Amino acid sequence: MKAAVFYGKNEKLRIEDWPVPKIESDEILVQVAACGVCHTDLHYLDHGVPTFKTPPLILGHEASGIVSECGKGVEGFKPGERVLLPAVYACGKCFYCRKGRENICQTMIMFGNNVDGAYAEYVKIPAKDLFHLPDEIPLIEGAVIADAVSTPYHAVKNRAKIQPGDTVAVFGCGGVGINVIQMASAAGGTVIAVDRIPQKLELAKQFGAQYGIHSGEKDVRKEIKKLTGGGADAAIEAIGNPEVMNLAFESLRPGGRLCIIGYSDQNVLFSAAKIMYREMEIVGSLGCPPIEYPKVIEMVRIGKIKVAPLVTHQFPLNQIEEAFELLRKGEGLRSVVIPATGLK
Repeated sequence: MKAAVFYGKNEKLRIEDWPVPKIESDEILVQVAACGVCHTDLHYLDHGVPTFKTPPLILGHEASGIVSECGKGVEGFKPGERVLLPAVYACGKCFYCRKGRENICQTMIMFGNNVDGAYAEYVKIPAKDLFHLPDEIPLIEGAVIADAVSTPYHAVKNRAKIQPGDTVAVFGCGGVGINVIQMASAAGGTVIAVDRIPQKLELAKQFGAQYGIHSGEKDVRKEIKKLTGGGADAAIEAIGNPEVMNLAFESLRPGGRLCIIGYSDQNVLFSAAKIMYREMEIVGSLGCPPIEYPKVIEMVRIGKIKVAPLVTHQFPLNQIEEAFELLRKGEGLRSVVIPATGLK
């Protein structure tokens, strides 16, 4: 099969012939229809963040496809069915899995990090971790559910705990942030989008934001406090910038909650006095527990959450470097790579 293979920092992905994965009795081989291009991959490519599996490695963790082959012990799936792969999968046995928090499993496996991912014509996955994709959701657009949509769902519902009527400030309107906006709006929140790019603020309003603040032109903290009468109930940081995390924290009202989705390897300093005296909360959010995926898929199926407008660019596998150049420039919302053409 053809695959885009990662060899190390600052090296371009190489399109190579790679062995088709061999499946065990409890696994499924999936022909990849589409795989989203994510900032996480840039951490490996540009910033030297190490992968758990030593390169060479196939990246890509946001995929949909068609069941190609099932192991002898697999039930509930058959060849030809449309499926969605989660970005990560869990052991189901450890302390955290038994508590229903599989997304922080002690031995969590991530595609394109711990094991070969989906920038390839085929990928394998344990059958217990695969999801059926309804006919109403196109395979190419549906791929982004795996991470860019499911991760915001978990952040909004389970970590930021947005309730109807809450004011929610979302910092960063990229591929993840725009879906935080969608989810917060669907949860009944009044959403304030914050970004430096005017076009992204306009998109944010199309996806449910009531207000947009240009962070390069206005004092964000003052604007949010003016709009909300004292500060947002919740702030969600979807960039991964320590300064922005602090700004988001300072934009909250007393008793507010900061939820951090964006990744940074830098330390962040918050005021302990404010956290204590104002009963502030700071939480992190990683991925999405498997139990939530069917709910996310259903929200997309009925049109509560839009995925088609999210996919702004499509590239064949041999043009994957062009997709990453767009990502580096911050252009578009989500690019997807299409290893196998003609799948619907």
